[in-house]
Amino acid sequence: MARMKILLTEDVSNIGQAGEIHTVAAGYARNYLIPRGEAILATAAALKKAEEIRKAATHKRAQERANAEAQAEVIRQQRMLFQVRAGEKNRLYGSVTSAEIAEKLQELVGFEVDRRRILLDTAIRDLGIYQVGIRLMADLTPTFTVAVVRSGEGWEAAEQRHAKTAPAQASAEEPVEEPAA
Repeated sequence: MARMKILLTEDVSNIGQAGEIHTVAAGYARNYLIPRGEAILATAAALKKAEEIRKAATHKRAQERANAEAQAEVIRQQRMLFQVRAGEKNRLYGSVTSAEIAEKLQELVGFEVDRRRILLDTAIRDLGIYQVGIRLMADLTPTFTVAVVRSGEGWEAAEQRHAKTAPAQASAEEPVEEPAA
């Protein structure tokens, strides 16, 4: 298999960070990395640019980190309420999905939220209060509160229902933390 030395011009997951030199499959470099502008051939001239690319990438990562930290702070303060139809045993007719949560969160915070970054193992199918995370960066995952109540109910009903079920849930799983008001 032919291999090729490349200089990354952008951070590429599973390969490395901008300014680093890596050896990858020639087809991957020619057909994917180079056309997308994520890498260039590691020639003598390109190697002289490596330090400059590294500094620019470090600066860009710092800006992205600061932006993500600011977004995380806004997200942590969010409390959202979903009013849905539910049966007698607090089971929903349908579910609350990560796409619905992302859409509502985007309305609340005013910046784009990708539904694939919402950390929800399965759709929410029961009434209750949930702590939901969103992955902004590899090591930055703020959580926010989602309450699912019957149509016509508000936060009070969700909190009352949670207070009744909290002692039973405490022995089975981690307790849900309430956000600071």
